[in-house]
Amino acid sequence: MSDSETVVKELLKIADIKVNGKRPFDIQIHDERFYNRVLAHQSLGLGESYMDGWWDVKELDQMVARLLNAKINEKLKFKPTVLIAGARAVATDKLTNRQSLSRAVHNASHHYNIGNDLYERMLDERMIYTCAYWRNAKNLDEAQEAKLKLICEKLQLKKGMTVLDIGCGWGGFAKYAAQNYGVKVTGITLATEQAKLAKENTKEFPVDIQIKDYREVKGKYDRVVSIGMFEAVGQKNYMTFFNKCTDLLEDDGIMFHHTIGSNVSVKNNNPFMEKYIFPGGSLPSLADINKATAKTLVIEDLQNIGPDYVKTLLAWDKNFNKHYDELKDKYDETFKRMWDFYLLSFAGSFKARHVQLWQIVFRKIRTSETYVGVR
Repeated sequence: MSDSETVVKELLKIADIKVNGKRPFDIQIHDERFYNRVLAHQSLGLGESYMDGWWDVKELDQMVARLLNAKINEKLKFKPTVLIAGARAVATDKLTNRQSLSRAVHNASHHYNIGNDLYERMLDERMIYTCAYWRNAKNLDEAQEAKLKLICEKLQLKKGMTVLDIGCGWGGFAKYAAQNYGVKVTGITLATEQAKLAKENTKEFPVDIQIKDYREVKGKYDRVVSIGMFEAVGQKNYMTFFNKCTDLLEDDGIMFHHTIGSNVSVKNNNPFMEKYIFPGGSLPSLADINKATAKTLVIEDLQNIGPDYVKTLLAWDKNFNKHYDELKDKYDETFKRMWDFYLLSFAGSFKARHVQLWQIVFRKIRTSETYVGVR
């Protein structure tokens, strides 16, 4: 048994995960190079070795939750035997894994050119690509509709109001708000494929979809909405983002902010997510958000629905696998495993409460009347 195998098995034992065990969260190793790769590249090595079929597990979300709850990532950094074995693993990996770079480049570019076909099969009927609200919902469609209704109620929408939807996706919120509350919505996105479908989806309603960066928007709006977009803003731009939103908001307006968040302030994205899923992304902490808004906005309401993201991600993965036969000519097996790892490991992160999903209502500091929140 190599040093790498010994160390990795010791770390897995801390999380009560057995190699080739019989429980649904026990890891099944198919390639002995797995041990070197994980020690050499940690979370990235774990994800990429899964993409390459070097290991499997029946319940990946459960396994990741166990690893996070056991704080294995911290032990990887500080345990002397891990550091020594890791250094040796890096040297070995450089000699035996030269093909991983070309594979990574190929699949990363494959991912960033994803078409609407994948999302049409994975998401709900409205194509909402953010955490759903499952309190009284029986399925994904109901949960996403409940989320949209909750947002609109928190915004206290009234007929004739103007709403700016920053990062409007495929127009799901814009259409729902315009259709059910009689508001006029301007939706902005930088994704051309999303914009095309969003325009089609909202063409019968007072919705204007624009390909535009939030920093380019002008005017004043009664309501400003950001649903699952702030993760892409970048840490250096947090204050710029909120200052711009404040400038765009009427003095008596309301801003709603829905974002994944980290328990602590971090500068770097998860390496796997950075490379394959959300390049340039970062997860804010509440401290980050407060620092960026303290001089301009008041937090009127804060709700954490992080556990609901577990159900959402598992529903997405179920839909993806259910319809994969319709997609496999375009998305190969390596992509499929990458996508499964993304959805299921993210579900594990929420299950371990390692990350959160916050819905935050803001108003300008000068506002004096009491805000009454809803759930």
